[in-house]
Amino acid sequence: MEKLIITCALTGAEVTKEHNPAVPYTVAEMARSAHEAVQAGASILHIHVRHDDGTPTQEAKRYEEVLSAIRARCPDAILQVSTGGATGMSRRERMAPLTLFPEMATLDCGTLNFGGDEIFVNTENDIIAFAEGIQSRGIYKELECFEKGHVDMALRLHKKGYITAPLHFSFVLGVVGGMTGEERDFRFLRGSIPQDATYSVAGIGRFEFPLALLAIRDGGHVRVGFEDNIYLEKGVLAASNAQLVEKAARMARAEGRDIATPAEARRILRMEGKQ
Repeated sequence: MEKLIITCALTGAEVTKEHNPAVPYTVAEMARSAHEAVQAGASILHIHVRHDDGTPTQEAKRYEEVLSAIRARCPDAILQVSTGGATGMSRRERMAPLTLFPEMATLDCGTLNFGGDEIFVNTENDIIAFAEGIQSRGIYKELECFEKGHVDMALRLHKKGYITAPLHFSFVLGVVGGMTGEERDFRFLRGSIPQDATYSVAGIGRFEFPLALLAIRDGGHVRVGFEDNIYLEKGVLAASNAQLVEKAARMARAEGRDIATPAEARRILRMEGKQ
């Protein structure tokens, strides 16, 4: 079984310091949190950015500041920008970080309800445009899928040539409006992707660590971090992103899996020369 790749989703666009005071907003907070997560075992850093007051933004200038600060502290880590942004942002806004030519970026593969009146819109034409914007720049993509229809969309667009190999999926489970994070949901999505594809699982809230354990045992990879979950265990707020990474790493070692370095993650995901 390959070593485990741990992704840390540092901040997201929704969770705030009111939910957990340790959620990073500023450039300095992001760089510090990233460094701690990498020291704890993360090889990929999933990056949204905020203004200092916590407002989410996709502005290239803010991304450049954050990415530069993180690279200075974590020169070997794989930096993965989000093209999801926040609900209500336009396609053009969401694609702005791609102009910085990051090593990796997310590609959302379908629309879903986010609760209340919020809809996270990803039309077929949006997905094609994001795929083209990512792939034309030589950026490695992670296919974010919140339910089975998103996997099917990604595979259909792959068959049509819009989404190119290698295929690396992220199953984001437990989001309102998407699939829940029960074992049956994980098994269903896991069985829906090609044999030669790789995947990571991101469980939201209480699903984070049960799903991480399933992926660890199955040979997949995991994502943890404040974007997805702010608790170390029930009722106990995590003091840092690093604590969540450390917990995933301990679980992996208990199951006999070592933790991948960034260089090993690049090899496992077939990143070099095949974006």
